[in-house]
Amino acid sequence: MSGAASATDGDFADLVAELRSRFASAADKPDETVESTAAALWFKAADEPRAVSRARPPVPALSIAQQGTLRELVARRLSGEPLAYLTGLQEFLGLEFFAAPGALIPRRETELVGRACLAVLQELSAGGAPLCVLDLCTGCGNLAIAMALQAPQARVYATDLEAAALAVAARNLERHGLSSRVQLRQGDLFGALRAPGDAEADAGLRFSLIACNPPYLATRHATHMPVAVAGSEPVAAFDGGPFGLSIVLRLIREAPAHLPPGGWLCFEIGAGQQPIVDSRVAQNAGYTEIHRIRDEQGVVRAYQLRWDGAAGTGITP
Repeated sequence: MSGAASATDGDFADLVAELRSRFASAADKPDETVESTAAALWFKAADEPRAVSRARPPVPALSIAQQGTLRELVARRLSGEPLAYLTGLQEFLGLEFFAAPGALIPRRETELVGRACLAVLQELSAGGAPLCVLDLCTGCGNLAIAMALQAPQARVYATDLEAAALAVAARNLERHGLSSRVQLRQGDLFGALRAPGDAEADAGLRFSLIACNPPYLATRHATHMPVAVAGSEPVAAFDGGPFGLSIVLRLIREAPAHLPPGGWLCFEIGAGQQPIVDSRVAQNAGYTEIHRIRDEQGVVRAYQLRWDGAAGTGITP
């Protein structure tokens, strides 16, 4: 970096070249190209933080002190610290969220289940009737907040096992003006609705839509991830048990007790898990409408399941 009082376009080009020689983009974070990473770090150093998806040249001039900050940020990123934790922000479904250690960083792939949830809510909201919505494994609250904004009449609950994740979610609720509309609960899946205190009354609630971005990696993979993930993001947000499906299969089994006829369950799965999920769903005839959501490669990565509690199952391709 230049020692001048302000950094120039040439300095930014030098940073891009440096990162290109030392940095590899992650497949699960396609927004983090070499150029966008350089821009996101630069804006953070300039005290103008933004999510990487919103960081692009032209970049502002940097003071000498800010150039030093940039060098520190670059070193931390190259050592494996997640970019979203460095900038403090991540975009999801066009919304910007606080990102911090303790909560999973929202992935672009999770927008598949996010859009599936919003489509369900659009249909359910058409009549204007009150809705009750539940987001399990909420993490930083990104999915719960997107749903709350989509359906202003909805009463939204968001649960997570980890207190640290809920702390980040609370910050995001405040950021989006939803602290009074989205109720946070700590606990294991639906067990969070049976927590002591004022949540006791929530145990009998029925939800028009239950959403979940569950952990779906096998334990052996979740505990041996790259340092950029395993060294920073909470392992519990990835560990789905011995085969990666422990939480997904619990969702399919336990959700009916919390869904009224016509209610929906939407969740994400890992690549290659479709055959087992299809088999388990087919064993429960109460799911009468089943949609499989595919990514750009044609791989099923999310499900929409309608619960009617009646016989008959139809699976759409």
